[in-house]
Amino acid sequence: MNTGRVLAVCVVHAELEYPPKVSKVGRTAIDKRPVSGRVAVRYLGVEGDHVCDPVNHGGVHQAVYAYAEQDARRWAERLGRVPQGDGGPAGADGLRPGWFGENLRIEGLPVSDAVLGEHWRIGEVVLEVSAPRVPCATFQHWTGEAHWVKRFTQQGDTGAYLRVLSEGTIGAGDEVRIEYVPEHGVTVRDLFTGHDPARLQLLLAAEPTISDDVRIQIARHARRAERVGS
Repeated sequence: MNTGRVLAVCVVHAELEYPPKVSKVGRTAIDKRPVSGRVAVRYLGVEGDHVCDPVNHGGVHQAVYAYAEQDARRWAERLGRVPQGDGGPAGADGLRPGWFGENLRIEGLPVSDAVLGEHWRIGEVVLEVSAPRVPCATFQHWTGEAHWVKRFTQQGDTGAYLRVLSEGTIGAGDEVRIEYVPEHGVTVRDLFTGHDPARLQLLLAAEPTISDDVRIQIARHARRAERVGS
């Protein structure tokens, strides 16, 4: 099986106040920063982390959010934020770990192309790939990038939400080992883009634990395909 590595474990640095048109609850916990040492991972998320809008974020199916280092580097190049050394231009931070609001920055694994239901072992922690990240106005505001939601959607490098199957601790440098990959082969990117709605129906039978949000995404893609085909 393929293996990767945890580059950083990130939790909320500070809550930020956003206007109602950006955040329905008026604040966000998207500002996450790396922490040192080992961090406990529980069924509802990483210790020291939280969400401000539990209606639309968090829960067992969005307990942990992972983003791939290779995807972050690609964005850094596109956005002109590649680090230039100590004397580099202001803002050229290379999109540090946590910039995408992720809990885990992962190196060596194609996170956005992970198969839904895939199991990752990180030490004693076992995580299950559960859903893509869907960009929102809060994410747009946080990045400060024009048309960010549209650009992020078109790129499709969404990262992956993870469900916690076994609790434990995680630290930077830990190996990420893929222990199980479902035969249906439907990936996070497949679900996000919906390019093959008929294939997404496999998830309904093959992955009975998928969240209501995922079922809604599958139904939305099916309706769109029907409109196009009618």
